[in-house]
Amino acid sequence: MVKLIPVRSPEWLKKATQGLVWNFETDQKEVYLTFDDGPTPVITNWTLDLLGQYDAKATFFCVGNQVISNPAIFDRIINEGHAIGNHSNDHLKGWKVSTKLYLENIDRAAISIPSKLFRPPYGQITPAQVKALQKEGYDIIMWSLLSKDWDNSLDGEVCTKNVISRVKPGDIVVFHDSVKAKKNLMFALPKVLDELKGRGYRFKRIPELAR
Repeated sequence: MVKLIPVRSPEWLKKATQGLVWNFETDQKEVYLTFDDGPTPVITNWTLDLLGQYDAKATFFCVGNQVISNPAIFDRIINEGHAIGNHSNDHLKGWKVSTKLYLENIDRAAISIPSKLFRPPYGQITPAQVKALQKEGYDIIMWSLLSKDWDNSLDGEVCTKNVISRVKPGDIVVFHDSVKAKKNLMFALPKVLDELKGRGYRFKRIPELAR
């Protein structure tokens, strides 16, 4: 199933899910790097060190129980000027649980993650869940480009090419600061940062959007 997930989100999907943020319309060379599933010891700190070397800002969609386990790393993300977002408390699949349970899990994470940016784990979210979250003031952030760094059947070179061969201004790009993605992330991210900076791109954090 992993291989069936497209690297670039198709236009028909964006049109069918209006109200979700898939990318930002701009003619400026700007890209929005995002990191899911942390914070994680070693990996998130390594990511922050590397971003600092490139004066790059990013957005970290954090899992609530990971924040509780790694509060100092979470504080570092904020203190270094990156954006944070809610990725649920227990990395729930929205298609597998009721809207009530889903929101309760997100609300639990929100105690530790003060942000109205939300990304659904696995990209799975129902229309009812979207409506309920938007009613609570959340901006639901999806993506336009996947590195697929979590896929251990791929090597780092493929993950690198997934980004640098397809990137466009305003793209929201997904990486993972997780144990599962560590090998591919550590191969791909330095090359992506170096290549895109060489092309004149700036790396921006996702803003909380006015409704």
